[in-house]
Amino acid sequence: MANTTLFQGKSMIRLYRHDLPDGLDLGKLVAIDTETMGLNPHRDRLCLVQLSSGDGNAHLVQLIPESLGGQGYAAPNLKRLLTDPEVTKLFHFARFDCAALYRWLGVRTTPVACTKVAAKLVRTFTDRHGLKDLLAQLVGQDVSKQQQSSDWGAPELTVDQQNYAASDVLYLHALWARLEALLIREGRLALAQDVFRFLPARGELDLLGYDDPDILSH
Repeated sequence: MANTTLFQGKSMIRLYRHDLPDGLDLGKLVAIDTETMGLNPHRDRLCLVQLSSGDGNAHLVQLIPESLGGQGYAAPNLKRLLTDPEVTKLFHFARFDCAALYRWLGVRTTPVACTKVAAKLVRTFTDRHGLKDLLAQLVGQDVSKQQQSSDWGAPELTVDQQNYAASDVLYLHALWARLEALLIREGRLALAQDVFRFLPARGELDLLGYDDPDILSH
């Protein structure tokens, strides 16, 4: 099922089409990100899901339009992982990713953790909570965002696209370790966990149109 294998420094990047391979074990904490055709999950197709177990390697699942059905993409192995109650799915901006995964795969991703939420809870001295800024400041890792707005629906992904997609998950475990320590230090870990539990529902509310105005607004 694996189409290509790339090497980015010491990292290995595996690209699959349609689904994860059978028997792949990514552990109990899996970093996940998504690439879509745009920022409207109703309109803009989910094209790529990238995952990492934190071992320095990345697994990319390219989702092809031909495999779309009435309930979205099939991808049974990926869906099994997303819904496994024993595996925490680690995102940066889980609200969007959970909405996109629900819209195009038809499953609620749970349980989750989110580094953007964690950063906003403990780094109140700054408004710079983007992944690039956090990785630079907390992990000492500079990542390029040059491919962020590229065509993720292309039949063949370029090497630069694959490297970019991998970089969004390769360092999330290290970032989470730093942020979790700060949450504990500031006494906000339990609050963060409560927010994390709500994020899958928050994404579904967005899909129902409750992003503007927010359902929680007055």
